[in-house]
Amino acid sequence: MNERAELLEAALNALPNGIALLGADAEVRFWNQAAEEITGYPAFDLLGRPAPEPLEALLLGNDGYPDTRATHLGRGSLVHVNHKLGHQVPAIAQIMVLRDTLGMRIGTAAVFHPAESLDALPHGDNSEGRDIASTQALLEERLRTEFEDFERGGQPFGVLWIAVDQAHDLRKTHGVAACEAMLGKIELALAQGLRPAEELGRWGDDEFLVISHERTAQMLLRHAQALAGLARTADFRWWGDRVPLSVSIGAAQASSGEALPELLEHAREAMLVSLREGGNRTTAPQGEPSCLPF
Repeated sequence: MNERAELLEAALNALPNGIALLGADAEVRFWNQAAEEITGYPAFDLLGRPAPEPLEALLLGNDGYPDTRATHLGRGSLVHVNHKLGHQVPAIAQIMVLRDTLGMRIGTAAVFHPAESLDALPHGDNSEGRDIASTQALLEERLRTEFEDFERGGQPFGVLWIAVDQAHDLRKTHGVAACEAMLGKIELALAQGLRPAEELGRWGDDEFLVISHERTAQMLLRHAQALAGLARTADFRWWGDRVPLSVSIGAAQASSGEALPELLEHAREAMLVSLREGGNRTTAPQGEPSCLPF
């Protein structure tokens, strides 16, 4: 057993990505050599101790703790790592909750690497291998074009990050075909409420993104609520049973001096807040007005 553990440790230390394993108590249990190089924190400073505050976004997510829905590693999110020497390092972090055979949470795994540039855009998870890369590429191109226009003094710009509340459970109980059919119904319902020049597309397994030009953050939130209402009207049936649907939305309005990846990350964080609060609601980033649940 000790030999196997040594082999595993050697293999993880040989990887170019930072690897961290945390116990259920959030104490650091493993910290590989790449993690030391990326963050400047040696393993002996961290092992057996809770994740220090400068590394919380990297190890637990931007909101301080992992998304408990996640049971696999997705494409990752942009985070800013506070290096031990004081400077910030942009990184792409992937976080997942570890569970035992009974489904009990036993810890957290984090995999991370330096972002090639601050232009790296956070996406929804596509661990199921959906054929949505072309849609994401088109949305990325539109996002960059609209954001550049906004920076030059063009029209206001914001995004809605939308997650379907029932998708995870429906895929688990009824399979991929049922989930994809349901997502198609949701997309059609959302499309009915789009403004002229807005764009909607898949941004992950169970997630959509809307590019919007509402003039203020409050107007963007009201628009998000209207779209959420349309999602609830989607008439989805599977094997004769009607499945009630709802969405969780994060709404973020661009502001001067903010990078596009940061705007998207704010929308994603707000969407996760909506999910954790029970779903079927819209949320804005901290500091902006928020909408109540429906």
